[in-house]
Amino acid sequence: MNQRRSVKTNLCATWLSHGVSLVIGVFLMPYVLHILGDAQYGSWIFINAIAGYSGLLYLGFGQTISRYVAHYHARQDWDRLNHVSNVIFVIYLGMGSLALLTAGIIAWLAPHLSDWGTISLYEIRMVILILGLNVFVGMAGSVFGGILMGIQRFDIERGVNLTGALLRLALTLMFLKAEWGLLTIALIFFTVTIVENIGQCYFAFRQVKTFRIGRKYLDWSILKECGSFSGFAFIDAIAWTLIEATDSILIGIFFSPAMIVPYYIALRLTQFINMPIAQIGKVFMPRAGELHAHGDLRALQKLVLNGVSLSFLLVTGFFIGVCFYGTTLINTWIGTGYPESHVILMILLGARIVALPVTTFRSVLYGMGHVKVPSLIYISEAVANLILSLILIQSLGLIGVALGTAIPIIVAELGITLPYAMKKLNITTGQLLRTAIAPSLAPLLVLLGYSYFLPHFFEIRNSWTILVGVAAGGGAFLLGTWLIIEKGTLLLHRSVPESINS
Repeated sequence: MNQRRSVKTNLCATWLSHGVSLVIGVFLMPYVLHILGDAQYGSWIFINAIAGYSGLLYLGFGQTISRYVAHYHARQDWDRLNHVSNVIFVIYLGMGSLALLTAGIIAWLAPHLSDWGTISLYEIRMVILILGLNVFVGMAGSVFGGILMGIQRFDIERGVNLTGALLRLALTLMFLKAEWGLLTIALIFFTVTIVENIGQCYFAFRQVKTFRIGRKYLDWSILKECGSFSGFAFIDAIAWTLIEATDSILIGIFFSPAMIVPYYIALRLTQFINMPIAQIGKVFMPRAGELHAHGDLRALQKLVLNGVSLSFLLVTGFFIGVCFYGTTLINTWIGTGYPESHVILMILLGARIVALPVTTFRSVLYGMGHVKVPSLIYISEAVANLILSLILIQSLGLIGVALGTAIPIIVAELGITLPYAMKKLNITTGQLLRTAIAPSLAPLLVLLGYSYFLPHFFEIRNSWTILVGVAAGGGAFLLGTWLIIEKGTLLLHRSVPESINS
């Protein structure tokens, strides 16, 4: 029971942190956009998309440290825990230095990357260099965040990040202006990164009393043990970067940085919805590693099916709301003038109905150490995404980029990853439909009816008050119906003899 409460506590802490961060992000994006304008803000997104490729320098060790810390922490093998942490820390220092060098090269090539319009080339170059320094600090400090996640202290790790989000909000409101706006926001991000990493370092040492940093722990033979896992996690990171960062770069190259904004509005809303739901998989991964270490397959099955059920319910509920009220949301949030954003949002979020539940399967497989096949499927999906986006952007523009992202996700995740994961976990299609999907259908139908009939009785205007009221009502219908069904299912199981259930 204590371990079960631990998962629930971690998930609640993660959702609370992301909920507050979501509110901050919802406020900050239109605020920053209106101060900087489409040209400057599009340039900021374009530069950040390039910087996003720095995630490849983690070489897959981000997931490795979380997985192996969880494994050795469960076994109380403190020496091996320190060996893994120290080796990865030194690798990150080296990769961070490479990021700084790469940032210098990109800054030198800045005039050839895009048409920056009236923005000073000096400012563009300074922003690129500061983001390179930001990557260096972030990589070094991420080891400590990985330790906190490995010991399943997501409450602390998320609390530190929440503090950083609040600090970013305060600094942005205090200092951001149109003049030197890109440089100011880059410095704000760098300051917050320093604060977050100091906090994670402090709590990592405090929570794991036996954790040490020192040359005697640099046992490079540890790479033989975790090299296979990190190698395929690196492939996974390449795939994620291609899917998440390439769209903005393609639009910036084919069109202009300003043209990124309509697409990014939809992408950002999708990310806002995606982030808290994706945490289900992140919280489950170390728990899956712990259960796998104890050989508890039944608990693993229950874990993944519960995660899939919750993911499917939430993302589909958001999709229904976006279909009916997406345009009103965008107009209220950002303003009019971005008609394509709603269509793009529905395409991107529709693909997440498949991707997010399957992500829970993938995270549990990673926790069990099965990374090869999921990673190869994921990289194939990413390559297909890039090729299809390159083809469709020329004829369909921004909509083509969205379709180029969504189609490979649906085909690869639903047609390949899901069957593979179910086989590995010995879960049948009937189990999946009966346990994970069926309980969500009635609540979603209630939400669909609510969303369809509400405009017939109530005028939906561009107003935060109205939108919050509509969302609260829909959420209440969804949650209430789901709880009734869950309670009925629980009572049914209690009333049926154990021999019949089994």
